[in-house]
Amino acid sequence: MFAWEEFLGDNGSLGQKGLSLLSHFCQERVLVSEARIESVQEGSPADDAGFTAGYAILAVDGEPVRDLIDWRWLSSEDCMTLSYRDAEGGFGEVELDREPGEDWGFEFEGVIFDKIKTCRNNCLFCFMRQLPEDARPSLKLRDDDFRLSFLTGTFATLTNLTDDDRERIIAQRISPLRVSLHAISPELRERLIGRHAGKGIEECERLLHAGIEMHMQIVLLPGLNDGHELEKSLAWAYGHEGIASVGIVPLGFTRHQSTFEASFNDPQAAQGLLATIAPFQKRAEAERGAAWVYAADEFYRNAYPENLMDMLPQTSHYGDFDMYEDGIGIIRSAVDDWQAASQAAAATAATLKARGQRVHQVIGEAMCAYFPKLVAQSPLDGLLVPFPVRNGYFGGNVDVTGLLCGCDIARALREAAAAGERISLAVVPSVVFNDDGVTLDGMALEDVRREAGVPLAVVSCIPSDYLLEIDELVKRL
Repeated sequence: MFAWEEFLGDNGSLGQKGLSLLSHFCQERVLVSEARIESVQEGSPADDAGFTAGYAILAVDGEPVRDLIDWRWLSSEDCMTLSYRDAEGGFGEVELDREPGEDWGFEFEGVIFDKIKTCRNNCLFCFMRQLPEDARPSLKLRDDDFRLSFLTGTFATLTNLTDDDRERIIAQRISPLRVSLHAISPELRERLIGRHAGKGIEECERLLHAGIEMHMQIVLLPGLNDGHELEKSLAWAYGHEGIASVGIVPLGFTRHQSTFEASFNDPQAAQGLLATIAPFQKRAEAERGAAWVYAADEFYRNAYPENLMDMLPQTSHYGDFDMYEDGIGIIRSAVDDWQAASQAAAATAATLKARGQRVHQVIGEAMCAYFPKLVAQSPLDGLLVPFPVRNGYFGGNVDVTGLLCGCDIARALREAAAAGERISLAVVPSVVFNDDGVTLDGMALEDVRREAGVPLAVVSCIPSDYLLEIDELVKRL
């Protein structure tokens, strides 16, 4: 490992010897950690110092910057020395200072500045191994990085944690972490995760003992880690106060595999899961003031296909919606947002009526359990048309809107138009596209629009926002 301290000057900066060696290392691609700058806030200390997009931060006060956590940790004072590479490849060092509470003004490309820690497990249910052969390479990256767990909400198994990683998590208080549990019985864990499964629990115990908080996830497989095994796992987790919550999600499978044929899609199976966790929820609400263990929305949707709106937990059940990104509480949030957007719904309905237009809103089949009912009970009935799209790209039981692909959206709209459906405008929720504006199957909006052959626009996922956006779009038709 490069020993930075050997090349520091008297004031802690790299000095000429350090900068010279740093330049050599970067040219030889030995140094893999650099925080590439995407933009700089105008008038900020970074702007005043001359930094621009294309520069890269290499070290703060002589310490390498491996990720956004390091950056926040090392740049917390109001004065620091930055070692950097400029846009032309030259190297330099500068001292920056700021007013108390002022932002440094840097925006970086991504949150991990060195290599992402990848997964070494062999999970029986791994979704990445169920992708089509032509899937984009970036979709097949099997990350298992505790830093992404903290920064972006992904779940890590901790099976690849090193001693240095553990010491860093404790020293920098990288908490809470999101951790994959799945099961607690050693033999079952090994069957589900692979031969490193035991290390994950060992690391959990060490970190919990050190005061690191965790949110845990259990991917539930019928006949394997449900029933009594689930009760054992929840009992173990409840015995650790540092485990703030547990989210349970059903097995997801695609058509590109031959291991699974069913999950918890039938009402009896889904209701069985809800009954299993009910005693834990009741105890947690009495002792901790929160449900603690939460079932993914799919369980409620599948358990109560005819009366979901009556059986869906109330908003208070989800607390701070800590597991929202894991598909827990999304339906409740959507219903609440829709009901709060009644004025926007009325205004948009008036615009559509005045112009004699209808708008088709693309949704995944999972939304059919509640979204059409919300629309039917609003002024937008008959004006905003829920347009469910079957996920043929992934197939299996994949039916959520966020996993819709451009090819399926385009096909469904094209076929509907060919069958005589008049589509003057279709809108697609932004969740279908990534930050680069590309769908999971690699299509940009213009690609989908061209293949569909109908006017197409992207709107927000929040009713109070997308209803106003639709109103503006219709006025421009």
